Amino acid sequence: MPSTSSASSSESESDRPVPSSLWRDADFRRLWLGQTASQLGEHTSLVVLPLFAVLTLDASAGELGVLRAVGQAPILLLSLFAGAWVDRWRTRTTMVLTDVGRTLALAAAAMAGLFGLLGLPGLFALAFAVGALSVFFDVAYQASLVRLVERDQLVRGNSALEGSRSAAQIGGPALGGALVSLLSAPIAVASGALFFALSFLSIRRIRRAESIPQRPDHPESPPRVWRRIREGLRFVAGDSSLRTVCLASAAFQFSFAAMMTVYLLFLPRELHLSGTVVGLALAAPGPGALLGSLLAARLPSRFGYGAVLIGAAALGDGAFLCVPALHGSSAVTVAVLLSAGFVFGTGSQLVNVTVMAVRQAVTPAGMQGRAAATITFVGMGLTALGSLLGGLLAEGWGLRTGLLVTAAGMMLSPVVMALSPLARLGRELPPAQDAAPPTAP
Repeated sequence: MPSTSSASSSESESDRPVPSSLWRDADFRRLWLGQTASQLGEHTSLVVLPLFAVLTLDASAGELGVLRAVGQAPILLLSLFAGAWVDRWRTRTTMVLTDVGRTLALAAAAMAGLFGLLGLPGLFALAFAVGALSVFFDVAYQASLVRLVERDQLVRGNSALEGSRSAAQIGGPALGGALVSLLSAPIAVASGALFFALSFLSIRRIRRAESIPQRPDHPESPPRVWRRIREGLRFVAGDSSLRTVCLASAAFQFSFAAMMTVYLLFLPRELHLSGTVVGLALAAPGPGALLGSLLAARLPSRFGYGAVLIGAAALGDGAFLCVPALHGSSAVTVAVLLSAGFVFGTGSQLVNVTVMAVRQAVTPAGMQGRAAATITFVGMGLTALGSLLGGLLAEGWGLRTGLLVTAAGMMLSPVVMALSPLARLGRELPPAQDAAPPTAP
């Protein structure tokens, strides 16, 4: 691996301490604002595209499963390459480029929609493009925090960033559902482009130099890229905590993708809810996730990281087990949906923030991008298959039975963690492990 040394002026700038309060640091605020806008664009699009397919194009359960699978396929195809890329490039550069790409893709789709040219093939292409660029952005922003803050600020930094994602979960689905219902799908698609443009404007203003190698004069050869990818795979496989994170994440994400495919059909077709109410139901995890972000800054140090992980996962993942029993669009039904979403959001966010802090703590700086990408690849690589399975279950077994089976599948995640070394984590973060042997120049 090339040397990470740089000019002394760059070192002094990148190594300067972050203020004791994260919010006093201008670069952290720019990252936070860009992350918030990006997540708003992403969560708005995740609702707008399926609702447009269901409500405007009258897509079947199988077609909706394919649409969601196409958008999630880049996780499996590109995550490992994204990790190798991020560990060699500035995270700011990666995030800026992906924001530009998503802005242009959604703007073009919005124009096509205005002229009546946006059909299912166009939605498939758009979902894949946005999904591919989001893979690179998500890996980059996770690695960027480690390069901006000190080790003892990781939990607070993750709590702040995940809090912004919570805000996006609140506003994105509600905004997307309202725009599709009240205005038009092209306008809803265009809103995502505006959010990604705002993210670009904020992140490009980050000024702190990163202590990573400068951009190489010549692109790395494919064999060397694969060697770097293998280093990341070996590192994650060699750490028991990270192995468990991969397995638990895979069990949850596969089941959650299947459940969400059925859920997006269950709400409008079985419960006969309007697009606006569907948007509110999908946004319900957001307030809970905001609470989870706040709790994640305190609970692990008080009760232990292992106890928080298992308890939060069991509570959050079990919240949707009551939804298949609902009938009709009464106020009670809506209240139960909102409550289930809130509990799910709280538990899930507690798990997300805590797991991310553990992962960042045990991973050396030069391996952050590849470790994040490897966990994303293993943990979320099967989401496309989960979405396809959800569509098949909805068509073969019915919406109600399919929703119950997929919701029960999410409970595998806390079981995996309870039987692993993660359950024994105490009130302190585990020490960093040794990185894989560096790549020979």
